[in-house]
Amino acid sequence: MYDIIPHLARQAAFSRATFGPGPRTKGVSDHIRKELEEIEEVYDHNDGNPGFEPDSPVHEQAAGEWVDVAILALDGLLRSIWAAHPGWTSEQVARCAVDFIRGKQGKNERREWPDWRQASPDQAIEHVRGIED
Repeated sequence: MYDIIPHLARQAAFSRATFGPGPRTKGVSDHIRKELEEIEEVYDHNDGNPGFEPDSPVHEQAAGEWVDVAILALDGLLRSIWAAHPGWTSEQVARCAVDFIRGKQGKNERREWPDWRQASPDQAIEHVRGIED
């Protein structure tokens, strides 16, 4: 099993040394938007067909772009934590990030969600308001 805390500590240290300190919110957000466009382009070049076949190479290509979004999102999370706690080590920042992720996942699991079968695949499915807000 892969231990995410040393990985996040490594990522936080690398990112800070390579791209500088601070939240860099606009820069990270801009990069995420560019990566999201690349994901959509993968499927657009497939005639808009998402290729629901399990072995479609399109999904593998899209996964390669989604991992960029995941890394950038984690970078934004790590930077926000480090900006709030500038004296912390990269390991402390990583542990806090894991606590945030674990807490948010639990919160999402406790929320009520509409039936996905009734939702458009082209729009966000949002939780029912008032439950775990």
